[in-house]
Amino acid sequence: MMSEWSFQDGPVLVIGSSGIDLVARPFDALQTGTSNPGQIRYSPGGVARNVAENLARLGAEVILLTAVGDDDQGRQLLEHAAHAGVDIEHTIRVPEQPTGSYLAILDSQGALHTGIDDMRVIDAMPPEFLRERRELFRQASAVFVDANLPERTLRTAISLAFRSKTPIAADPTSVKLAPRLCPYLERLWLITPNEPEAERLCAHPVPHADPASAIAAARHLVTEGVNIAIITMAEFGVGYAAAEGSGHIPAMKTEVVDPTGAGDALTAAVIFALMNAIPLDEAVRLGVAAAALTLRVPGTVVADLSLERLYEEL
Repeated sequence: MMSEWSFQDGPVLVIGSSGIDLVARPFDALQTGTSNPGQIRYSPGGVARNVAENLARLGAEVILLTAVGDDDQGRQLLEHAAHAGVDIEHTIRVPEQPTGSYLAILDSQGALHTGIDDMRVIDAMPPEFLRERRELFRQASAVFVDANLPERTLRTAISLAFRSKTPIAADPTSVKLAPRLCPYLERLWLITPNEPEAERLCAHPVPHADPASAIAAARHLVTEGVNIAIITMAEFGVGYAAAEGSGHIPAMKTEVVDPTGAGDALTAAVIFALMNAIPLDEAVRLGVAAAALTLRVPGTVVADLSLERLYEEL
């Protein structure tokens, strides 16, 4: 653990997946084994891309390192990110792979029933790609990584950031990918798993909808070396811990139109708040507000997101 992280002036370096999200929601109770009448929406997605866009809309300078296919979907993703203010100069375009995609099947209440992602295109980002851009790590105010990155590339990203003394935030992304972060917990400034991902990171059960268990899991991650751990519990809020304390922030009651991207919005808002010297408890509350705003809209990012709008939600 690095006991004192400090933020220099500079962009946030965001490294990881970009893709197209397809979100399907039935009009009535979901029936398996048959076709369900409902609504299907497309939107820009990918954990790293979502975090990058949220940060840019909040007012941060952001550089995105990602990979997309050399196809229309990839071009649309990059145009959307650039329009939001994200620097996309360092994107890898891969002719042999389609742009990443994520299919989310929701239930009629808007909760995730199951999801399938195809982010193989990110495998085209080798460690050498990051080493050639080591100066970006030295200049960054913070680095964010998602666990979609190939294991060697993830290790290189964390190593370059750590050697540059740049705070590192990480999202485990999924239960299957979460263990990729286990070797690096003591190097992380911030981690934001949900309950199932926290179980894999902690190697013990984290009962659903139990704030005390979420706080305990966050404290465990802090003992493993993480500076700040935030465990998300969907409609039950978040449990968080750091060396200076821990707590539970309830979720805001809100209509759920689309849950896709809510966790990424929370992560981005917390990063932005802490970089701007906002106290941890308040930063987490702003993150919960960002998640609530995102839940209310179709798509993964609130187009008019701002710090002022987050404070209006508190």
